[in-house]
Amino acid sequence: MAEELIDRARFPLLAWGLGELRYETTSLGQRETIFAVGNGYLGLRGEDEEATAVEAPGCFLNGFHETWPIKHAEAAYGFAKTGQTIINVPDAKLVRLSVDGQTLDPAEASSYSRVLDFRTGVLRRELSWRTASGKNVRLHSSRLVSFVRRHVAQVVYEIEVDAAADVVVTSELRNRADGMPAVTEGAGFDPRRAGGFGHRVLVTELVEEVGDRWSLGWRTANSGLGLAVGVAHQFDSASPADVDGAASADHAVRSWRVPAAAGERLRLVKWLSYHDGQAGVPVAGLAASAAFDLDQAQAAGVDALLAEQAAWLTGYWADADVELPGQPELQQAVRWCLFQLAQAAGRADGRGIGAKGVTGSGYEGHYFWDTEIYLVPFLTHTNPELARQVLRFRLGLLDSARHRARELAQRGALFAWRTINGDEASAYYAAGTAQYHINADVADALARYAAVNADPEFLTGEAFVVLIETARLWADLGFFRDGGFHLHSVTGPDEYSAVVNNNLYTNLMARKHLRVAAAAARRLEASDPQRWTQAVAELGLDDAEVNGWLAAADAMVVPYHEGFGVHAQDADFLTRAVWDLAHTSGDQHPLLLHYHPLVIYRHQVLKQADAVLAAFLAGDEFTPAQRRAIFEYYDPITTGDSTLSALVQSIVAAEVGYPQRAVELFAEGSFVDLADLHHNTRDGVHIASAGGVWNALVYGFGGLRDHGGRISIDPRLPVGWPGLRFSFRLAGSRVRAELTTEELQLRLLAGPGGELLVCGRPYQLTGELRIPLDDQGPELAPITGRLPLIHGRPATTEQISLQLPLPSISKGDAE
Repeated sequence: MAEELIDRARFPLLAWGLGELRYETTSLGQRETIFAVGNGYLGLRGEDEEATAVEAPGCFLNGFHETWPIKHAEAAYGFAKTGQTIINVPDAKLVRLSVDGQTLDPAEASSYSRVLDFRTGVLRRELSWRTASGKNVRLHSSRLVSFVRRHVAQVVYEIEVDAAADVVVTSELRNRADGMPAVTEGAGFDPRRAGGFGHRVLVTELVEEVGDRWSLGWRTANSGLGLAVGVAHQFDSASPADVDGAASADHAVRSWRVPAAAGERLRLVKWLSYHDGQAGVPVAGLAASAAFDLDQAQAAGVDALLAEQAAWLTGYWADADVELPGQPELQQAVRWCLFQLAQAAGRADGRGIGAKGVTGSGYEGHYFWDTEIYLVPFLTHTNPELARQVLRFRLGLLDSARHRARELAQRGALFAWRTINGDEASAYYAAGTAQYHINADVADALARYAAVNADPEFLTGEAFVVLIETARLWADLGFFRDGGFHLHSVTGPDEYSAVVNNNLYTNLMARKHLRVAAAAARRLEASDPQRWTQAVAELGLDDAEVNGWLAAADAMVVPYHEGFGVHAQDADFLTRAVWDLAHTSGDQHPLLLHYHPLVIYRHQVLKQADAVLAAFLAGDEFTPAQRRAIFEYYDPITTGDSTLSALVQSIVAAEVGYPQRAVELFAEGSFVDLADLHHNTRDGVHIASAGGVWNALVYGFGGLRDHGGRISIDPRLPVGWPGLRFSFRLAGSRVRAELTTEELQLRLLAGPGGELLVCGRPYQLTGELRIPLDDQGPELAPITGRLPLIHGRPATTEQISLQLPLPSISKGDAE
């Protein structure tokens, strides 16, 4: 697949990097994303320093956003009122080069190459350029965003000319945020893409130029957030340089003109420091912090920052790396994805993880459920401290969640579906606020972290109030009828079905949530009676309420169709007509951009895995036969219009016996950005999909499960793969697994070890185990066609109604 998707003459196959050997002006936005560098707080997109040809250039700070009033055509009580959009902050990485009056354009380079190195965290570029005056110029540049110095980035720009020449090197800082058009609907409109603003966003509070430094500061017009950017320069040349420059609110420039001798080398180093703060924090104070960072970075020097970066990543890769011997194409894609997770979470330091990390403005920089379901499992098993930091961000949003629950006339707390500051920012409640499952997703991540890392006190400590308040919402939202506990008017993960009754995923995850909350309450009561008494007083919690949660969990409705022998996605899903995907034109995908939601809602068609996700995350609620039936019914009618889907489908496909389909889906998910499969990589890396790559490898092909914190492994190594190596946590202990076709080797790296199951048999790991494997699970004949399977056979017209909606047209097309 990779050979078909990636031009290897341009993007070479590297084990530990992403390279480019030819400059082109096509797909600029995608390349700006895939070559971006960041650390979870600060992100620099991957356009060339000269920025002569760009599509979506920029620089982003995690959580630094502007607010704006959401204008509903027909408003109703409780609708989200205030939008939040990440800001493309002033970009200080820019450098321009002129030789004998001719400005460098990388498109004119005679040779061009760059590599993003996953082990050093540095983007390096080399190019050769012959000027109109006949001078040969060699240029080396590099940039990094430091994992050690959270607020600091470094740009190095080195030039050598083969003959005497007039060389001008210009450093720039540019405010792009106030030059973007406001978002409007029309041709090319995509609700997943962030737009500009209808007002000036950054109000200038500070402009200083002292020596070789700039210090600039702003405050956002509506959200009131403060921002300071400091830039320090160091320019070295043997020949004397004539220096000139100026700084203003939106643009700062500093130039060095050098009568360079033949063979002379010139070098510019830029150290950048970005600091932001809440409303009320003086911009001058942020600028002072930036200046301190610059002092420290400049004193340390270029080589020290490079060494620090490599050392940090050495520690990261020790557990994060997943090795695929004999699969070089996939190996590169996997490591690129895992590197993106470092760039999204490494120094988020208590902030959320946006859907695009800090690589772009897609989805307006919002935080979703993606973090808890797709990213936290990876961090839980490979970097528990980062996992805990990410979870603490969500815990800090409790007050906003309580307020949102009250707005919806519910007890307890309800986390915003999409947010930056904790308030709901989804203007479309049917596919936003109605996704109550976010509460259970958060609880699942909290419980997984605590169990896998043998940290039960986390649930009875700092996470306790959140567990209790979010569980209360389920008890209040649902109701008992006919012996069952029902959850109505909810939306599951599949946004092509909305506001339904008894969504399978929501109900099962809510059941898990209620039981985890009840267990935490019982544990606290037994282990710390004093704190339990305090919790009872502060939260109004009592035994009757906890017992009520358990009763609701036990009675939770689990939709099941006896005739079809499959769990229903929701109470009415299987009564709808099935969308005829086999005859749906490719240019009508994604459906959400071509059909009114009502057209989609009345059909059996999925944007992304829903019941299949339940079969994975709540797999212990199903028998193997039930998980297989779920996959066989829903996989054929899943469009994959969401990048969240393929890798979840891959996990379950591997488990139930469709290895070929599992590999296909895995490859699709692995290359979603490198090959721009969804045509929106320009807006930023799909961070959840990158996390899903680790999930598919470890949970899918590795066969690991951690239900309730108990580790079990039932491998599913694909045919043709010599092996698979990955790390995981066993009751807090570090373990490295090596899987081959014949055996599973487990090696204890740190900690006391513990008990786990392999292919259903118990083992005690205290050092090293080598476990022979009889097979890699069942292998069934591939599913063909786009009809759901019922009892293992394609559905018939007696069982389903098949419909193909008319192709959609706009009003303008009709006229």
